[in-house]
Amino acid sequence: MPGSVTPSSLARLLGDWNLGAGPAYRELADVVRLLVLDGRIPLDMALPSERALAAALGLSRTTVTAAYARLREQGFLSTGQGSRARTCIPHQGSRGSHPDGASNLSGAPGLAVPAGILDLAYASLPASGEVVHRAFAAALTELPALLPGFGYDALGVGPLREAIAARYTASGVPTTAHQILVTSGAQHALNIILRTLAGRSDKVLVEHPSYPNALDAIRAAGCRPVPVAMPAASPDRQPGFGPGWDLAGIEAALRQQRPAMAYVVPDFHNPTGRLMSDPQRRALVRAAAASGTVLVVDETLRELNLDGAAATPVAAFSPAVVSIGSLSKSHWAGLRTGWIRAGEPLIQRFAAARSTMDLGGPVVEQLAAAHLVSALSEPLPARLAALRENRDILLALIADHLPTWQSERPAGGLSVWCRLPAPISTALAVIAPDFGIRLAAGPRFGLGGAFEHYVRVPFTLPPEQLETAVRALRSAQDRLSAAPQLRRNLSAAPAAAIA
Repeated sequence: MPGSVTPSSLARLLGDWNLGAGPAYRELADVVRLLVLDGRIPLDMALPSERALAAALGLSRTTVTAAYARLREQGFLSTGQGSRARTCIPHQGSRGSHPDGASNLSGAPGLAVPAGILDLAYASLPASGEVVHRAFAAALTELPALLPGFGYDALGVGPLREAIAARYTASGVPTTAHQILVTSGAQHALNIILRTLAGRSDKVLVEHPSYPNALDAIRAAGCRPVPVAMPAASPDRQPGFGPGWDLAGIEAALRQQRPAMAYVVPDFHNPTGRLMSDPQRRALVRAAAASGTVLVVDETLRELNLDGAAATPVAAFSPAVVSIGSLSKSHWAGLRTGWIRAGEPLIQRFAAARSTMDLGGPVVEQLAAAHLVSALSEPLPARLAALRENRDILLALIADHLPTWQSERPAGGLSVWCRLPAPISTALAVIAPDFGIRLAAGPRFGLGGAFEHYVRVPFTLPPEQLETAVRALRSAQDRLSAAPQLRRNLSAAPAAAIA
């Protein structure tokens, strides 16, 4: 049965929240919202009545009523009127929601973006319009030939697997269609790999910071992440290749921890945008082989090369490497088409594991994806040119309006990794919607509360919206600077609980 929170319990959770930095109702709503987001108040819990909470906090009932109304508007309390409002999270179409697992406020997944909010939590592009439409039109003409079959194929339709294999071969990694398993996106691919290669309590080496959804998948599989810190960016680091990865630290972790798997993003790393050099890739492959660790390489962002620096696919250095790819970043996340490239025996194991999760992907989408992979370069030049311009505009805006931020110039990808002047990332994410923007807090990209000094800012919005977003970031930072105790309270959420 759903439970309830007593007035005294909620008062203890709130702590010293009333700091006079703004209207009391707004501060109260902000802290309750954070308690819901980080799990300290579970969902579907009845909050104290307005009268009871007002008495416990020594406030007027009007203040509590206004705070509850604000939380209802944001989608964090049930909308029914009455004194026993229940906690919830925003749903599709409500204020404070975002589809497809995008982050909300401090990073909660599964919530849709409301009208009027600029989304800086989701690093993705709209569809490459006409190109995607044309591919689906061609797929529909090819569909009748497949209709006599059952439509189930755990490996994926032949034309798409052949197109992906040809792409790898052209990049210097000889590949056959038998070495490809088509998945419903890169996240699906990683879940299949984890289910096959890593048992509960097994260790998985990860870069730190890393892709948040990968960290979620590793933890959900019951595995233990082994983080290896990436070196801080040097102010004089040249664009393209940089120190980027602590190879000595990775080698030591592999040697000492002997993880079952290592998950890395060497091509325009998310969130830093760094590109691993060929010597580092070669050393990484050797170290993984020496420790008996399966090296899993996420190449989702590989095509988004903004500076033209060349790097050899990691799989070219060893047939034991497992590669993950996707069309989500180069074409459109709505395609939900990804793949795994590995040795044929391992692909068969992945297919067997996949059958416990689903029986195959949609056929029409795969036929369309085959056309897109075969002509992958068609939409890219224009997209890369626009991304280059956006990146430079965003870096200039940050330098002008947020001069205390240290921004790392990415070699590729979709976002800039920024060091903040103080550990305010979660606090900034919590109040950001008040200024018309949404952020994923820095701890979303790490483990154990790390990266409160960092925030990821995508450059996927049009230039005029990037300027609006940066000005809003400055306003939000100014508000926190004027209320240091509020900043400390809002930054107190444990990172592991921020979804």
